[in-house]
Amino acid sequence: MDRDDEQLLRGRVYGADHEHPGPVPGRRYAELVGGPLDGLLLDITGWTRDEIGTGVALPTELGRFGAGGRAMYGPRRGDRRRFDWCGDIR
Repeated sequence: MDRDDEQLLRGRVYGADHEHPGPVPGRRYAELVGGPLDGLLLDITGWTRDEIGTGVALPTELGRFGAGGRAMYGPRRGDRRRFDWCGDIR
């Protein structure tokens, strides 16, 4: 992915409709930091504290394993509004 692709993804919500890619008022988001989804926002509205603490493996074609791969993100210690990249899995 080049710099133009990275800029295009910033501020967009992971999994959102391409017609309406930005955040929606009244929803809670965590910023994905590092890895293939860097800069995207993850909608965590309604997640419990335990779910946020566990993190998430998000399907993406942009990671190390391409189609069928997942990028793993976990909450940043002391800042649950940011999820740091932990690696890619199949």
